[in-house]
Amino acid sequence: MAQILLSGLRRMNRAIAILVGVLLLACVVFVLADIVLRQMGSSLGGTDEISGYVMAIATSWGMAFTLIELGHVRIDILRGRATGGARALFDLTAMLALAVTVTLIAVRGWPVLSRSLANSSRANTPLETPLALVQAPWLAGWIWFALVSWLTFVAALMLIARRDFSASEAAIGTFGELDALK
Repeated sequence: MAQILLSGLRRMNRAIAILVGVLLLACVVFVLADIVLRQMGSSLGGTDEISGYVMAIATSWGMAFTLIELGHVRIDILRGRATGGARALFDLTAMLALAVTVTLIAVRGWPVLSRSLANSSRANTPLETPLALVQAPWLAGWIWFALVSWLTFVAALMLIARRDFSASEAAIGTFGELDALK
């Protein structure tokens, strides 16, 4: 069951990563078009604002992919010296801390979006972008990250309960400096 959950999360996050990559590529094309138009004496305008929005959205959605691919940075000096169950306990503790933190960020993000919706807030820029249009996908990315964090934690907990420490490490472990050299 845990492996099915983890592989499903991996497939979904890879699909999301491709969509986010397409979004970033579209942003690059938009910025390049603006650069070319500036050379001809015109401009699309707002490329800095829009690229900032795209970066915030891409980051929030990309965090879950990074988690599943074990790309988040962790200080693992104690974990590296531990073996088996102790290493799994360090991994589980780190995963729990991450899940709690991300959930807090997602929960605290809702009032921001709610206020923007209630007030029909717009950016204080020449584009006057409706902030909810940017904040909704940004918050959805954080909520997805929180959901993936908790599901990954539960899957790892199931693996550890079965004493399958190698599968648990593959799901929530880290790549240390020695692993990078292999």
